Amino acid sequence: MFAKLITLIMQLLLLISVVIAMPSNAYQDEKKQLDSVKSEIKTQRATIKQIDSKKEKLEKQLRTNELAISEAAKALATTNQKKSDIKQQINTLNADIKKTNIQKQQQESVLAKQLKTAYASGQHDYLKMLLSQEASQDTQRTLTYYQYLNEARVTAIDSFKETIIKLRNLEQEAQQQQALLAEVLTQQKFEQEALKSKQKERKQTIAQLNKKILSSEEKLAKLLAEEQYLAAEIQRLAELAKRSTQMNGLAKLKKKLKWPLKGRIMKNFGARKQGYLKWKGILMRANLGQTVNAIHGGKVLFSDWLKGYGLVTVVDHGKGYMSLYGHNQALLKSVGDTVESGEAIALAGQSGGQANPSLYFEIRYQGKAVNPRSWFN
Repeated sequence: MFAKLITLIMQLLLLISVVIAMPSNAYQDEKKQLDSVKSEIKTQRATIKQIDSKKEKLEKQLRTNELAISEAAKALATTNQKKSDIKQQINTLNADIKKTNIQKQQQESVLAKQLKTAYASGQHDYLKMLLSQEASQDTQRTLTYYQYLNEARVTAIDSFKETIIKLRNLEQEAQQQQALLAEVLTQQKFEQEALKSKQKERKQTIAQLNKKILSSEEKLAKLLAEEQYLAAEIQRLAELAKRSTQMNGLAKLKKKLKWPLKGRIMKNFGARKQGYLKWKGILMRANLGQTVNAIHGGKVLFSDWLKGYGLVTVVDHGKGYMSLYGHNQALLKSVGDTVESGEAIALAGQSGGQANPSLYFEIRYQGKAVNPRSWFN
């Protein structure tokens, strides 16, 4: 579309030069042709304006779609963690129930032996001996023995009662946890369907958006605009980061850091991107929903959607150093949050119009992109 407009403008300039030089008798015919070209240029400009307007609306829709996916993915991740916690609790309760049942069986055995011993020793005469007026040493010894047996039996019975109560409580709690798990599984299914629906809407938006990108010139212009927008945002963040005096930066950590996730590197820093544009960071293959970790401790400066880069988190590490994580499915941290090295800050995705899940990763020093490979083994 833009190429056609340029061609028409060149034709217009050529016609103007021809009209100026031509005889007056041919002027009218050439003027008609000139007016026709002007009209075509006007039409092309109107078409381009209309396409740009549609693109802008679709990009806004893409932002809405991807933010909705982010919320659905975070809710699903929370539910999955809750499900995992409940299952762990149920396993612990079942182990306690098993242990308590063994204890109950042992106590039953002890009580049975005590009753058998009491019967064998003639404890049925205990009341008669207690009421007798005899005070011989044998009688006293026997009474003391019977009293000991009774106390031991009472203690065993009390312990048995406590075990029964504990077992009943454990079984009730296990039933409650099973009911809660059933609710969580229902919620999980609902959230999975919601996420699937939002992803379908996003796919439709991207399909429409891609139809509007007609040439490599337009792709270059789009990428350039996105890069300039990112650069402006990074500059703003760099000004904010200057206020950080507590953190030590990344200068002394070269070859010591861990990558934000495990994945194959698809695009390297400095590689050709489109036309004369080059990659200012690294693009890594990722699995949808894979955890993205902070490369080092710091403070979150940015956590939002950026045109061309999708859901982005920027972490300030101090001394002018920042790390950027883009194309995420969901952002787990908010602006102002403090993060530790290796802490989960996002879930990998394909926001920003990406066809496949990936992570776009940058390290910036004083606002300028530097090769991230220098910091990793």
